[in-house]
Amino acid sequence: MSPRMSRPIEPSERPPSKRRKRGKGAGCYRRLHAARSRHDDAGHRPGALNPCFPGERPGTWSFALSRQRTIMNDHRRLGRELGIFDTDPLIGAGLPYWLPAGAAVRKAVEDYVYELERRNGYQHVNSPVLGKRELYERSGHWAHYAEDMFPPMNVGGEEFVLRPSLCPHHALIYRSRPRSHRDLPLRIAELGGMYRSELSGVLGGLTRVRAIQLNDGHVFCPPERTAEEASAALDLIEAAHAQLGIEAARYRLSLRGEGAKFVDDPEMWARSEAVLREVLKERGRAYDEERGEGAFYGPKIDIQIADPAGREATLSTVQVDLYQPERFDLRYVGGDRPVMVHRSVVGGLERLVAHLIEVHGGAFPAWMAPVQAVVLPLSDAELPAAEDLLRRCVTAGLRAELAPAGRGSLGARIRAHRLVPYQLVVGPREVAGGEASVRLRDGTQAGVVPVERLAAECLPQL
Repeated sequence: MSPRMSRPIEPSERPPSKRRKRGKGAGCYRRLHAARSRHDDAGHRPGALNPCFPGERPGTWSFALSRQRTIMNDHRRLGRELGIFDTDPLIGAGLPYWLPAGAAVRKAVEDYVYELERRNGYQHVNSPVLGKRELYERSGHWAHYAEDMFPPMNVGGEEFVLRPSLCPHHALIYRSRPRSHRDLPLRIAELGGMYRSELSGVLGGLTRVRAIQLNDGHVFCPPERTAEEASAALDLIEAAHAQLGIEAARYRLSLRGEGAKFVDDPEMWARSEAVLREVLKERGRAYDEERGEGAFYGPKIDIQIADPAGREATLSTVQVDLYQPERFDLRYVGGDRPVMVHRSVVGGLERLVAHLIEVHGGAFPAWMAPVQAVVLPLSDAELPAAEDLLRRCVTAGLRAELAPAGRGSLGARIRAHRLVPYQLVVGPREVAGGEASVRLRDGTQAGVVPVERLAAECLPQL
């Protein structure tokens, strides 16, 4: 069941039979469109819906309604319509590119997460997307993860690999300086590229791609601080999810499976699993355990999300790693080896934005909306004042654009920009007062609001 479930449609709410005769699904499509408009205009986020509500059966009108909602909010359709992303066969499957609206959403999320991490003691680093094959032999990726990596590139007699994760680079960053127990915990974070050799058959939209921009971070801490740091990472994740409007489908404790995919050290796994179970117990968090879903080096707490069709995916994660500190011989003065806590607050930006498109139906919160304000002069006579207002909006930090009268009637322009949080109407009265009348996308008339206040409203809460 989706975490954002609407109530079932009652039989009395079905459209008249004469409407249903106009074509299969025609009546439910019209009512869906109206319901979606009311839902969005009321300021609510369209939810990620399962194909069926309780009591619904395939072939019923309510089933058709929820199915149509699923199709309308599919990020592969809506993302292209809104100019978020696109693909091209010349670039290749699983390699989407970001269009201006998508780049704006992505940058807003990047800036928010960067500042959230900074305020919570993280130092940001940057590392290359390539590494020598020996790096991944040392980290264990080559032995346990090679089938998901791109093949090596031979350059001057050396083999280089597109990285499948950022953790080996961060282990070397830790090792690059002498560390004391006073330096710990050391929290480092990076938004960096990583690459997965996914087969063409599983690729789709932004959710399964070959090039991933990952929000990644690692905490190096003494063993006795592991549970505390893992719990703090979950605090960070839950704060970000609340700000982004994301609700988890469930928490999953992902454990070791059978076979050579996982490091063969039962005692190490038992210690790591005990820490994560302790964290979940202390937080009172319900969770499911699943074997075979852990990383090759250790167990994970995975925060699962669900798409409109009910398919699950991992978005955020916290992992306890005792393996790579040993492989890279990481140490600190005044102790032995640090524990490496992996954490990703929002996961890969591609999967995150795909989910946000579907959760919000394109009506993003003001702070991450591609366009935050649109200036709407009533006629050409108000155009100079509207252009001046646009400059003030941009100077104040708003992502704003102008929709002049030549693009149609005021009503038509409002409908064309119905997903924009703030619509600034400029008529003769507003020109005389040097201001604008603010209309919210739900239809509410907010009156005259200073541009500086609008800009403040478009900042995320940290």
